[in-house]
Formats: sequence, structure tokens, C-alpha cells
Amino acid sequence: MPDPVRMPYSQLDQVPDRDPEETAEWRASLDAVTKAAGPHRAAYLMRRAVEHTGAPGLAPLETDYVNTIPTAAEPEFPGDEAMEARITAWNRWNAAAMVTRGSRLGLGGHIATFASAAWLYETGFQHFFRGKEDPSSGGSGDQLYIQGHASPGIYARAFLEGRLTEDQLDRFRQEAAGDGLPSYPHPRRLPWLWEFPTVSMGLGPLSAIYQARFNRYLEHRGIKDTSNSHVWAFLGDGEMDEPESTAALALAGREGLDNLTFVINCNLQRLDGPVRPNFKIVQELEAQFRAAGWNVIKSLWGQAWDEIFAQDTDGALLRRLRETPDAQFQTYATRDAAYLREHFFGSDPALGRIAQGLSDAKLLELFQTSRAGHEPRKVYAAYKAAVEHKGAPTVILAQTVKGYTLGEGFESRNANHQMKKLTGEQFRTMRDLLELPIPDSALDADVVPYARPDESSPEMEYLRQRRAALGGPAPARKVVAKPLPMPADKAFDALKKGSGSQEIATTMAFVRLVKDLMRDKETGKRWVPVVPDEARTFGMESLFPSAGLYSPVGQTYDPVDRDQLLYYKEAKDGQILNEGITEAGSLADFTAAATSYATHGEPMIPFYIFYSMFGWQRTADQFWALADQLGRGFVIGATAGRTTMTGEGLQHADGHSHLIASTNPAALSYDPAFAYEVAVIVKEGLRRMYGPDAEDVFYYLTVYNETKVQPAMPEGEGIEEGILKGLYRFKEAASAAADAPRLQLLASGTAIHWILEAQEILARDWGVAADIWSAPSWTELRRDALECDAARLEGEDRIPYVTRALAGAPGPVVAVSDWMRAVPDQIAPWVEQDWTSVGTDGFGLSDTREAARRHFGVDAQSVVVQALAALARRGDVKAETVKEAKERYGL
Repeated sequence: MPDPVRMPYSQLDQVPDRDPEETAEWRASLDAVTKAAGPHRAAYLMRRAVEHTGAPGLAPLETDYVNTIPTAAEPEFPGDEAMEARITAWNRWNAAAMVTRGSRLGLGGHIATFASAAWLYETGFQHFFRGKEDPSSGGSGDQLYIQGHASPGIYARAFLEGRLTEDQLDRFRQEAAGDGLPSYPHPRRLPWLWEFPTVSMGLGPLSAIYQARFNRYLEHRGIKDTSNSHVWAFLGDGEMDEPESTAALALAGREGLDNLTFVINCNLQRLDGPVRPNFKIVQELEAQFRAAGWNVIKSLWGQAWDEIFAQDTDGALLRRLRETPDAQFQTYATRDAAYLREHFFGSDPALGRIAQGLSDAKLLELFQTSRAGHEPRKVYAAYKAAVEHKGAPTVILAQTVKGYTLGEGFESRNANHQMKKLTGEQFRTMRDLLELPIPDSALDADVVPYARPDESSPEMEYLRQRRAALGGPAPARKVVAKPLPMPADKAFDALKKGSGSQEIATTMAFVRLVKDLMRDKETGKRWVPVVPDEARTFGMESLFPSAGLYSPVGQTYDPVDRDQLLYYKEAKDGQILNEGITEAGSLADFTAAATSYATHGEPMIPFYIFYSMFGWQRTADQFWALADQLGRGFVIGATAGRTTMTGEGLQHADGHSHLIASTNPAALSYDPAFAYEVAVIVKEGLRRMYGPDAEDVFYYLTVYNETKVQPAMPEGEGIEEGILKGLYRFKEAASAAADAPRLQLLASGTAIHWILEAQEILARDWGVAADIWSAPSWTELRRDALECDAARLEGEDRIPYVTRALAGAPGPVVAVSDWMRAVPDQIAPWVEQDWTSVGTDGFGLSDTREAARRHFGVDAQSVVVQALAALARRGDVKAETVKEAKERYGL
């Protein structure tokens, strides 16, 4: 990993040195040790010296509460600062106007966040953020993770650029008609603008890290050169409380992701109050990021602070800044000069002497407006240092005032997150502060106007020139159709032939299929296996030597199993993303790969395989964001089912993930019973997601670790259609007497084997004829039925597939699965026969498969009793038959 670039300045340059000679002696001593014994010895001595003092303030993870880059070390600002200030003023105005106009309908929106962060965005748009037309990034541009509550400001800038109209701004948060603007960054709702959903909070920072990592993955595997594509994540200091926000910091530091910059808007406020009322969020975040290996740039104070820092000859000001908690700073930003003199400067005679030379106006400027996040030169300096830093990701901690420029009723107020509009008087004050040419007459109306300069104005010309130089508009989402050829049928046909006499689990069948597909000359390299951990549990160790596990540094050690055929092989161009025990990180990986077709114009085929319930239950929020981001790929719930994993117990036994998945409109959920069903579903998934008419969906398959003989795919018409639609008749009842009771047994997944045994028992012991149906997707059957119901309301004559498939089937229907009953019950309203479901409701437990299935009442004998009970309710068998069966089978 390359060494970080050494900065030509020090954070301490802005603090007066009361004894330069002593400082020079210390530096000379360190130079001497470094020369004689090396830098590690010098660092060791420094750590021992800090340890000896026992002073928390000397902790190397935390620096003084001042700017990392002193004013004297700031680079020359390359733009027209006055011009950019006017452009920013228009954006501020239109963002506030849009939200205020929407408040007439009770919709509201968020004003204060963008008001505090406007320069953080504008500086990037003018000087850093590459668009999709930037040739140096190969059409990828930069990836921008916009803080969700700042979206009004992004819409305002798109309006200024001519990408949005006034009518569209007036449809902010009005999407029912199909042409409104979503409240937050939602790619599914506005797919030409937004690339990444960032609300729910916390998912943005996590996703940004894995996006930056996936960019490197594409580069290292030779798929695309992403070396000039940078990931920017704009976050709130309160958002960093979310566990996902900091979950992958160590990964970014460990892998040296210098293509990643976090910009944390430290306005010191959460949604309803201070982030750290009694502490300091900037200092806390600095220590956290430094410990994780990040380059930290603190950009806290505006230029107005320079002269009082210069007067701090004994460090009194630095001490006061460090000891003042955030909630008190929030108070300082709203109080008068007398309060500041007494409560901030009055605590120390040295501070009092500094305050004597400051006017009241100067004091108010210091505490109310002079923040580095509001000064483009300081923001530019931080951004330039970030993109030029090598060897580590960078976090910029930029201090701002929440509600800045919105007036004293907004600025630094605890309630400003919930304040959705400005009054007419507040707009006048804002107009005057921003020096916008908007006449009073335009503000006398009930509705505040939008405003923008003329198309031929210098502002518009400057804006267009800057974005043209950076590669066009941003943010922007662009999809160029790049369909993938379908793999040869050979791999799919192998599963359709069955396993002969060999017993294999459907988990292994899927892995074998993907292993064969990864050999395809055209599309094999585009598969991206993503595993949280336990790849060997899923039988994936056979992929290790051939595909390799991705590592940006390759393999720097001799693996312990090197002498084995299936040894643990890491490689810089490795194909497998083996993430360790992190479902959140793995799904973030999957999302980056699943949306690469849009982000980078490179369709990838990820499959994310996880253990039992730990996918949907743990990260359902991320799956929702995946759908929002229009991700495509295969999600595999391995070791599925509530009774199929022996001995794992309550926290592992999954009987409900299909129910959770059914709530996600983009997830096509399947519970295949046989290997050939897996083949049919995966083949169709490749066609639907990567063919000429690609759809924005992803597939969820549950596969099992119970080994069974896999039958060949039945012959006859309609089998593949039934698999994909969710139901087909697998095995008819054996010949029986003409007056024999009849019924239909339906099952998904491994439960098919229970009803096959039940079919034999019913025929042998009770003279009952049962047809066997495989139901690979209860959810898809329900969705088809709902669509048919909606069509009938519009006058169409459409009958649900499940109704047509079961039409005329004699007797009641008994549906069985290793899932809670609500999963198959999804289709009950559209089944004309008498309906009974059998499932695994309740908590899981530890035991053998046989004992667990008997406990939940889903084993073959229990299914027989349920079938006889269904027949008894119809009068097809005697009521006492049910009691007799229970006694015979010990139920």
C-alpha cells in the first residue's frame, strides 16, 4: 500500500508557538532517531512519551479543535468566488421556495440541512464532481451519495441548470400522478437523476464504502478502468450514530480506498436536538476515523477566527474550544455579544484580554456565521487535499450552522428540522442577505416565486462552462443497454437430467450450476459471488482455486491448506467477494455489483448467498434500498427452512424470510424443490435481468442443505411455465378405485418430499388418492392473482394462473411448506377448492429434522392426518378416521 502524501503544512501552523527553539530541538531529536534507528523507533518513542504523561488530551487519535489546513496553507482558489456565491444564492432561494410552496398542501420538506451544506455541494459541483460525459472516467463519472434531507438543494440546482421546470418543482413530494419529484434520492422514482438512495439514514455511508471497493474490484479484474472515478458521500453528523454508518470504516482503511471521500456536515444537530449535547461530535468522529486508518481533515472555523487564534499565545483559546460541549456552541450561535463575553471569554483572564479587542459585531460573526463549511475557499482546500491524498480514504469534518441564511428563527434551533416553511418576512430577510434581485412586489403574493438569472447571464454561462469541463450534469443516472448473451444450455441441461442415484442438496445444485456458468467464455467473468462467510458450508470451496477470492493486495501469506486441491486462494483479480461475518457489508457489495450496469455501464451478475434467515431478517432495509436502486442479480437463501437445519435453534431456523421478501415489489421469490427447477429459474432470471429487454428486478431463491436424489425434469408441456409462474402438477395419484376419496397436495422446497411420502401412506393405509403439485413460488402466484383482480376491475376477463391450474382438480387442497402458514396462505383466496395450509409457525428449536418436523406437524404422517381431516370436513371420509390416524402415527 503506498505511503500517504505528506502534507506541506501542519494543523499547528495556525497556533502561535510560544517557544520555537524548544520545538526545533524536539524535531531535531526525532530526526536524529529516525535517521539512526528508523521511523518505527521514532514513533515508538513518541507513543511512550504520550503514555508517560497519562494526559487524555495528548491522545494521537485526537487533535486540537481547529482546522487541519491553516488559512496560510490553503491552495489558490481556481474559480470566481463572487460568481459562485451568486449561483449558490439562487439555489438557496429556490430550495426554500420549493419546500415552502409545498407546505400549502401539508407536504413540507426539509430546509435547514441544505441551508447549512450549500457550499459543501456547490464547491463540488463547480470544481470536483465528474459527470457521466467525463472521458477520463470512462463514462462512469463520480458517484455522489447525497444526504437525503438536502435533496431540495439538488433539485434547485437542477432547476438552475434547466434540467427541471417550475412545474416539476411544484410537484415536489407529489408522485401519485407519476411525474412528481420524490422527497429524497430515489432512483426508482426519478431514474434519470438519482443514482443512490440514501434514506434510510446510515445506508449511504455503508453503500459508499462498498461502491468504492467495487470500483477497485472492477479495475483489478480488468472489467473497467475506474481509477479516475471518485466516490463522494455526504452525511450528517447525527447520521453517524446509525451502526451501518461506521460498520465498514475499517474495511475502507484496511484496503486503502483513496477513491473515497466522506463529507460529514457537522452542524452539531440531530433531527430534534444536539448530536452530542455534553460532548464533541467532531472530536469523537476524528478519533473513530483515525483509528480505522482514515485521513481526517477538520474544516471547522472560518477566516474570521484567524486573528484571535494568532492572539492565543498561551493556548487558552484552544483549551476553551476543546472543553466547550456542542450544545453550548449551539447556544453561543443564538446569543448576543454580552453573553459571549461573559460565558465564553469570561472563563479565563487570557480569553478576556482577547475579547477586549473584539467588537460586538466581530463576536457575533465568530459564533453565528464564521464556519469553514460556509466558506468556499476552505471547502475547496479540504476537497483538494482529499482527492490528492493517497493510500487511505479521507473524511472531511466540516462545521456549519444548521439553517444558515434562513434567519434567526431557523439558525441553530433545535426545532429547525421540523420547520417546513418561511414567512414572507423571512423571505425578505433572506433575499436581502443573499443580495438577490427579487423585487418586493414579487414577495407580496401568497406564493413566493422561484427565481433564476437569464439564460444569457454571466451566472448561467459560468455554470454551464464549469459542468461542461467536468463532464456534464451531476448527479445523473444513465443506462446504456448492453444485453448479455445467454449462456449455452449445457449447464442448465445437466441439472434437468437429475442426479441419478446420487443424493445432492439444492444448495449444491445451485453452486454446481453457477460454477459451470462461470466458465462461459462470454459471461463467465461477469459473475460476482458474494458470501458473508461459511462458503464451505455452502459447498463453494471448489470455486476457491479456480475463481479466487478477491483481495486488493493478493495473497501475502502461505495458506495453511496450500497442499490441498481446494486450498484458500486469494488474488488481486479474484472473483469471489468473501466478506466475513457481515450481511450488511455483503448486501452493500451485492448492490454495487447489481447496479454496475447503470453506474459503470458494465452489467455484472452477482449472486449473494447467505445463511438461513440472516439475509432478509437482518438487512431487509437494505433490500428495500436495493430495489430502489434498481439492482439486478440473484439472492440465495441457503440452508433454508425452519426444520431443515439440524440443531441450530431459534435464532437460526428460518420460516419467515419468504414472507418478508414478499413485501419487496422488486424481489421475485422462489422456493424450488428440485435441481431442475433451480436451472429453469436461473435461466429465466438471466433472460429477464440481462437480456435485450432487461427488467429492474432481482431473484430470491431458497435452497436447502438436505441431500436427496434429484429427479429428472418431467416431460410434457407447461412444466417450465408452471415452474416460473409458481405451480405445476408433479405427480398424479396412482390408479385407485373410482370411488376413492381424492385431494390435492401442494408443497414448495424440501416439503415436496414430505407430501410424496404422504401420498404413499394415504394410498396404502387409507385408500385415498392424492395428486402432488410443486409450488416453486407462492408469492408469484399471488402477484399474478392480484394483477388479474385489478384487470377485472378495468373490464378485462383474466383468471389467475393458480385458479386455472387447479381448475377441476378433485377434492380439497392441502398446502405444505417449511415456512410459516402465511407463506402458502397468500394464494388461498384464489383457490376454489377447500383450503388447508400446514406450516412451521412459531419459533425454531434445536433437534433432529424428524423431531422438529413432528413438533411443527409437517412430517409425512402429520400431513396425512391433515389431509384426512380436510376430507372428513367434506364428508369424504368418516370423522373417526382422523382420530384413528392420529393414534396409529402417535400424534
